[in-house]
Amino acid sequence: MPAAGTVLALLLALGGVFTLLGAGPAVAAGYRYWSFWEGTDGSWTYASQGPSTARPADGSVQGFRFAVSKDAPDAARPRAAADFRAVCGSTPAAAGKKRVALVIDFGMPADAPAGETPPRAEPRTACASVAPEATTAEALAAVAKPLRYNSAALLCAISGYPREGCGEQIAVPEENGTAAPTATPTAPARSSGTDGTTGSGTSVNLLIGLAAVLALGAAAVWKSRTRNR
Repeated sequence: MPAAGTVLALLLALGGVFTLLGAGPAVAAGYRYWSFWEGTDGSWTYASQGPSTARPADGSVQGFRFAVSKDAPDAARPRAAADFRAVCGSTPAAAGKKRVALVIDFGMPADAPAGETPPRAEPRTACASVAPEATTAEALAAVAKPLRYNSAALLCAISGYPREGCGEQIAVPEENGTAAPTATPTAPARSSGTDGTTGSGTSVNLLIGLAAVLALGAAAVWKSRTRNR
């Protein structure tokens, strides 16, 4: 094959490799964890602090949802309304106590760790009657034991679910720009490039190697032309 034809073949092969590398599904790093929410007028807002430091007032609604999410903005909300009256309407006010409505959503089967299933399909609600200075964590402990925390005080389990794990990182495929969680724990497939990978999971070293092959082909053409002069 003439030297120019060799370079053309290299270019076509390199283009094919890049096409294959870019054809795989886009993925992002997600986490499986209990998210914490504050309810207002029937809707949910991602809490700005943890349940161990939040001190809700009497009449507050606090929510928890177990799911796989990439980050706070896309985290799955509790599937029940933030309705204090619906949860605590039958619990009378008492001196020296405050009432906190709790919504506990154990999530979907697809979000469950391997070998586990959510203890109930629908969210659970409970009205905690606790001391005025009690935190959300203390209100939760009053109605949903056992709770499990890790060494960093991250809430890992409510009512014993899940049995193991705590905020583990897993792969989250992106479909049409929307994250769709999977239940299979893996190493994150997307990174910022600091670990030798690009955003699509392609090895930077592999791309460098392919570029080097192309450069060698070009050098061969130049050498061949020099000899034929």
